[in-house]
Amino acid sequence: MINYKPHVSEVKEATVKQLVKQLDEAPIIGILNMESLPAKNLARMRKSLRDKVEIVMAKRRLIKIALGKSKKQGIDQLDPYLTGMPALLFTKDNPFTLFKIIKKNQSPAPIKAGQEAPKDLVIPAGPTQFPPGPIIGELGGMGIKAGIQDGKVVIKEDATILKEGELADVEKAGFCAKMGMEPMRIGLTLTAVFENGEILTSKVLDIDEDKFMQDIATAASQASNLAYEIMYTTSDNIIMFIQKAHVEAENLSYEAEVLTDSNTSRLLAKADAQAATLKSKVPDAPVKEKPKETPEEKPAEPTEKPAEEPKTEQEEKKEETKEEPKAEEVAEKPAETEPEGEKSESQ
Repeated sequence: MINYKPHVSEVKEATVKQLVKQLDEAPIIGILNMESLPAKNLARMRKSLRDKVEIVMAKRRLIKIALGKSKKQGIDQLDPYLTGMPALLFTKDNPFTLFKIIKKNQSPAPIKAGQEAPKDLVIPAGPTQFPPGPIIGELGGMGIKAGIQDGKVVIKEDATILKEGELADVEKAGFCAKMGMEPMRIGLTLTAVFENGEILTSKVLDIDEDKFMQDIATAASQASNLAYEIMYTTSDNIIMFIQKAHVEAENLSYEAEVLTDSNTSRLLAKADAQAATLKSKVPDAPVKEKPKETPEEKPAEPTEKPAEEPKTEQEEKKEETKEEPKAEEVAEKPAETEPEGEKSESQ
């Protein structure tokens, strides 16, 4: 029995051989999807990436054969990423930088029927530019709650038209275009990169640099705080630990009132404040004053005599008897002596 082998053209064999050689030599291999890429855009991308990358277009079957014949271990893992119109990309540049350059040169475009949604396509709640009309029926047919406000159609709740990876049909693709949604990108699409035995997908390569730098700063700050809390010394926090130990030693010596060169003034100020507080709480002793010498004061004489009370008859009689001298007392009373001068004159 004769076994017939399928005829393979020399051109295809040469193409596979060339692809295998490039796969073995290139340090970084990428898979591109060039579906729906206008020739004008492709020419512009080739020109902008001329000194950085080499783009090789071939049939998907030939690329699969070349991946299987390559000597690089694990490179056949790129096979599932050969979607759309695949092409190979060979470069020595950093894949993240390369992805950024390719993405920067892409332009937005509406999704077409048959294309996969690159992300969840959500119509946000709020007013639209459409007047009342057939659009309300279209929205209702897709399960979108809508109403009319100020003469315009208003969407009441956020609504997801297509899930990520879901194929768009003619109706949904046309509705997304009508709503002004442009989720697709026209340009080269880098689906995956092989580097040092690892596969980096577009989700890994698509990095928001500002957010990435912010995440790194946050992680560094959290790591530094953790090391400080668990007293784990590093070259970055050793000075902080020394400063902390110095401050704690200063506080301890201050609380224990141990004099050092650095806390003498603080302890003296503390003692002065305590003395002032103690003094304010103790009342001052009263001072004894000497009594002032004042002249004896005589009782004031009454300016007016008190009114005499009426006397009884007995009291009046007694006074009369006191006023009249008795005869005996008059007789007994010696006569007054005359002066000597008068006696001589009489003689």
